[in-house]
Amino acid sequence: MNALRNYLDKIKPNFEEGGKYQALRSVFDGFETFLFVPNATSKTGTHIHDAIDSKRIMSLVVIALIPALLFGMYNVGYQHFTHTGTEGSFCEMFIYGFLAVLPKIIVSYVVGLGIEFVVAQWKKEEIQEGFLVSGMLIPMIVPVECPLWMLAVAVAFSVIFAKEVFGGTGMNIFNPALITRAFLFFAYPAKMSGDAVWVSGSSIFGLGGSVDGLTAATPLGQASTNVDITYSLSDMVVGLIPGSIGETSVIAIAIGAVILLWTGVASWKTMLSVFVGGAFMGCVFNAIGPDTAMAHMPWYEHLCLGGFCFGAVFMATDPVTSSRTENGKFVYGFLIGAMAIIIRVLNPGYPEGMMLAILLMNIFAPLIDYVVVQNNISRRAKRALSNH
Repeated sequence: MNALRNYLDKIKPNFEEGGKYQALRSVFDGFETFLFVPNATSKTGTHIHDAIDSKRIMSLVVIALIPALLFGMYNVGYQHFTHTGTEGSFCEMFIYGFLAVLPKIIVSYVVGLGIEFVVAQWKKEEIQEGFLVSGMLIPMIVPVECPLWMLAVAVAFSVIFAKEVFGGTGMNIFNPALITRAFLFFAYPAKMSGDAVWVSGSSIFGLGGSVDGLTAATPLGQASTNVDITYSLSDMVVGLIPGSIGETSVIAIAIGAVILLWTGVASWKTMLSVFVGGAFMGCVFNAIGPDTAMAHMPWYEHLCLGGFCFGAVFMATDPVTSSRTENGKFVYGFLIGAMAIIIRVLNPGYPEGMMLAILLMNIFAPLIDYVVVQNNISRRAKRALSNH
């Protein structure tokens, strides 16, 4: 590491103002601060120093995403081999899924980081690190059959209109990854819904069979059409079901949740409240809901299916777009969980629900924090008056 540090120090003057490669200053700064903690120190004013910076936090989130990503790759291969009637080993299924998912990850990072590099250089600022996480989240929340050009357009739209126009990382009010999915859902609904988008029907480098018009409904898709779910609870928990690439395995997502909570990156209050809100509303619909398969679905199946777990762990806990106050986190999370189930049950045309629920509560997060702060001020004012 010392050799690398010395090499970076040697070439750094070339990227500074007046240097030969000053046009790439932001790019160099981004790679340098990713590899090493900046050694700049505060000179004046009051500052709070921490042992970890935002790039390290983003890196921890990416690490927490890896279990769900790896399982998602295997599940893509598993679903393909199963539905095409082709026999294959564990390694063949994983390699097939890896080759299917890798291009989406590459497109996500190339387009998103490319735009951020250009904007950072234009503004003469350092490259912001938020897309380290968004670039990994986006491929995990789209169907495996989503075309790469479509993904590129959605990523560009999200980075420009949901992030950079607000000022960049830390200033956006909506989760960029969810804006990408929302853009795809409303702009290209045929590629984000229906039975044909969740399982790849094409052979990759000779792996697996090839079937035209392959369809495989997700459990939520079955329930939305009043069809009994054909998958067992164990399949739902393990994740061997059709769905978005990284959202199917409760176990893999739970491993990521443990990492986020153990490192203190995510708030347990928000995370727990999402599940409590979803379970509560699921029980309400079980008791007094309409006579539909979605309303009669047990609350624990609601929590296991679709993007509920993934959204609760990796999306709702986003520190930028979620509630900041401690009491507000309980309210924010509870309303996300409850709203997700409400959308699922009452809107059969969109059986997922989690994406819209989080985006809706992104809007109300500042209001929730405002109410909590004002209540605290009022309570302290009354306490001060009573003491006099």
